[in-house]
Amino acid sequence: MRPAAEAEKLGIPSVVVTVPGFINVAKAAARGAGVPGIRLAEYPGAVGIDHAEIRAKVKSSLFDQIVAALTDPVNEERTASPAAWNAREIVCKGSLAEINRYFAEREWTDGLPIIPPTPQAIDEFLKYTDRDADETIAILPQANLRATPRVIAANGVMAGCRPEHMPILVALTEALGDERYNLNNIGTTWGIVPYLIINGPIVKELGIHSEEGLVSRGPNPALGRAMGLIIRNIGGYKPGRSQMGTFGYPLPFAFAENEAANPWEPLHVERGFERNTSTVSIGSTLNWGFSPSPYTREDRAGAQTALELFCIEARRKPCLSLFAESGPKSFINDITFLIAPPVAKALAAGGLSKAAIKDYVWRNARVPLRELEWELRYGLAEVHTVREKVELGLFTKDFDVGSDDTVPIIPSPDLINLVVCGDPGRNRIKTFDSGYTLLTTKAIKLPARWEQLPKG
Repeated sequence: MRPAAEAEKLGIPSVVVTVPGFINVAKAAARGAGVPGIRLAEYPGAVGIDHAEIRAKVKSSLFDQIVAALTDPVNEERTASPAAWNAREIVCKGSLAEINRYFAEREWTDGLPIIPPTPQAIDEFLKYTDRDADETIAILPQANLRATPRVIAANGVMAGCRPEHMPILVALTEALGDERYNLNNIGTTWGIVPYLIINGPIVKELGIHSEEGLVSRGPNPALGRAMGLIIRNIGGYKPGRSQMGTFGYPLPFAFAENEAANPWEPLHVERGFERNTSTVSIGSTLNWGFSPSPYTREDRAGAQTALELFCIEARRKPCLSLFAESGPKSFINDITFLIAPPVAKALAAGGLSKAAIKDYVWRNARVPLRELEWELRYGLAEVHTVREKVELGLFTKDFDVGSDDTVPIIPSPDLINLVVCGDPGRNRIKTFDSGYTLLTTKAIKLPARWEQLPKG
């Protein structure tokens, strides 16, 4: 879509080819890119790997659509400028059930009941930020709508957050708007699930959970849900229309790092922030998955077992052929390992720093080239071989090797994130492989009156 939109801006006629069900996605992406009248053609059915079948469908259906789109007059979709809107105007009135029904019908909810975002409730949230209520915090694609503290607060209220969570909500919205996070691709059919990691003094102050059951306890579920509503209502992502996960989405989730049980520097310090600075880091994952239990004897042998398990997880959790891309024209993805405190303790007792762990996994998480070739052809229905992808700039020259030679899964140790959290009595790890996004960290800015404002 984006190459076609940029071509149109240069005066080059272009046609975007979609598959069934993606016409609305294409139109939304085109509007977000500033080309509302984009030309569209629909390929009949899913694109497979049978080249003869593809050629037949192009000849029987797609070719004529492309010719018509390029030769017929363009039907520009012109929308009227929106009228001035009073942000405090009442949208609807009624009982709790009636308000929930009204919001659900307009796809402003995630399918679960919400707390009505009344002006009074929003005003309570706005007390916890020094930003102007209508200041632009970020512009979130695809809808390219302004994320202001007032609108952010409304989504926080709906999710069940407390007013003192407002600084976290503002910071995560800033992170969502950062191009490093690449929110623009979160609607992919892969079914990317965003998540939120919180670090710093605010974790203890607001009771954000970092131990057993962490994503399901205390304020954590509401914070994750608020992020999902912000993506929906400000980013404009609606499941089945512009958010096209083939099997849908679990709700986004949030948790804190257990800095007290961390034998190394915590995530936010590693990423350049002071220890006493509170931060949010947003990532995404394509899986939840099984959490294996590495052998955790506190010596080098126990540490080595954990290292090997990290490598196994890196080989089996991500989509290898997507994750390994590191050429100049590829999307870069990262991988995050959640490490329960006993595993972290065993690794540290074995003399391993974070840098040493990352370096080992980067060097040793490798697969034979033939595995990538198989996945490209039969797992992704790709038309290009690995060698062709090297020529296209999607893989580096390191991938131009023999079929039985091994190639790296992770392009750089800098793309590995290690977070200590979870049950302090269990030796578990969990692996989050991203899709098109990179973990993005922002400082949480507290209002000047933070110490005087009520909490809880």
